[in-house]
Amino acid sequence: MELTKDEESALKGEQGEILQTAYRILVATGEATDADKLIPIEWAHLSGVNYNTIGDAGEEFLSHISKYARVKVKTTLNPMGFDIDNVKNYGLDENFISKQLSIKKSYETMGVIPSFSCIPYEIFDIPQDGTQVAFAESNAAIHANSFDNLKTNKESAFSALASAIVGKSPYSSLRKEDNPNITIRMKVENPNELTYGMLGFFAGKIGDTSVNISGLGEMDKRQTKAMCGGMGTSGTCAKFIFGDGESDCEKIDFDEKEMQNVHDELNTTEKGDIITLGSPQLGLDEISDLTAKLKGRSFQKRCMVFMPRIVKEQSTKIGYTAELERAGCEILSDCCTCLSPLISKDTVDAVTTNSIKGAFYLKNSNGVGVNLKSLLQIIEDETR
Repeated sequence: MELTKDEESALKGEQGEILQTAYRILVATGEATDADKLIPIEWAHLSGVNYNTIGDAGEEFLSHISKYARVKVKTTLNPMGFDIDNVKNYGLDENFISKQLSIKKSYETMGVIPSFSCIPYEIFDIPQDGTQVAFAESNAAIHANSFDNLKTNKESAFSALASAIVGKSPYSSLRKEDNPNITIRMKVENPNELTYGMLGFFAGKIGDTSVNISGLGEMDKRQTKAMCGGMGTSGTCAKFIFGDGESDCEKIDFDEKEMQNVHDELNTTEKGDIITLGSPQLGLDEISDLTAKLKGRSFQKRCMVFMPRIVKEQSTKIGYTAELERAGCEILSDCCTCLSPLISKDTVDAVTTNSIKGAFYLKNSNGVGVNLKSLLQIIEDETR
């Protein structure tokens, strides 16, 4: 990689330990991804927040560097392990709570915005087209590259934090013009958000850094988020390119058979003990839509609904929160279905969800069964 004199100086440790560590991470990441230089970014979004994912080593590392490090650009934060307003209701281990609060404090000390959301593209203003950012949350990185006309690598927790501290990121292939070698032709009729999630999961498995998608038609926010969330769980691919024109690349159909294969891989049971909605977290439009779809009906089993805190505040003012709570929903902010200690195999055998991302992590990390249904099917089956 080509470095400026100032970057070389920082890498040698002449500007302090924190910058040296950050540049070491960025240079190692850049060399591994064939980057030729570092470029300035305007926004970083960090993962590595949930104590379940970073453990004691991560908590201690953040506690140490927060004494010296400060972020240089706008920096937002992924969900943590619980909603601080109602953590006492879930019987979590006191050590988990203490360590999670330490992580929260460390990030805030460094100047990170405590958004605790995996959908920064819905709760913050999107910069102008072509802006360079550094997003570690997989669905957010894919959404940025594919729908928001931003440019980001699919960052790791460490590289995104280093980018936030330095204000730069490796100029890797995803930041350049990309020519995918595969076109996936959408062949499923009348798709819903679950269909798009399965399409994303399929695309993530077979794509390299990007894939072309044809035959999609109009998509709403729930469907675009589902597709990004699905791709983010199944591989390293981090960008959809949309086009129905002919090209020389290999063409693969996503049809009923391929969709069923994905469903069979992730759906492990025909019934869930509880319902989870919000992986990625739900935005205001989805909350409005969910409230309208319920039409006064109530869930007949426990239903956990995950949304960013700012969306909860907006929903409360409009009256959506009261309506959802009337329908039997538990409203949770600051956390997400994925990797949450709030859902434990000690108390839950299986979960019903419309999220491919949620299904993947519930099955592989939480160790519970998964019942996959679309939102409309969940409302039809689980409310009255």
